Amino acid sequence: MARIVGVDIPNNKRGEIALTYIYGIGRSRANTILKEAGVEKDLKVQEWSDEQFAAVREVINDNFKVEGELRSEVQMSIKRLMDIGCYRGIRHRIGLPVRGQSTKNNARTRKGKRKTVANKKMATK
Repeated sequence: MARIVGVDIPNNKRGEIALTYIYGIGRSRANTILKEAGVEKDLKVQEWSDEQFAAVREVINDNFKVEGELRSEVQMSIKRLMDIGCYRGIRHRIGLPVRGQSTKNNARTRKGKRKTVANKKMATK
């Protein structure tokens, strides 16, 4: 296993795919990184030389926020929204969908397990 930015990336995968195991790097960003580092995207990670590893690490460290730094930035943004009390912040605070999704039937991922409410009995006359 190769280690980049504190993450073990798999040796038996192509570089383009292996870099996506790092939080904050998707397919397009992985391609950009490999192009800047001068590494072929079809080469498997186990075939990379030490110079190629160093080049990839350098490109990632110099140009992109990834892993812990990115996670903390995202959390700070959400906390800021919650502190100023805007609509999105309130939705985060009460655990409902933030981006306008319907909550009448779906939204179970955000709302959690169903909380069944019993019916009230009719008052007898």
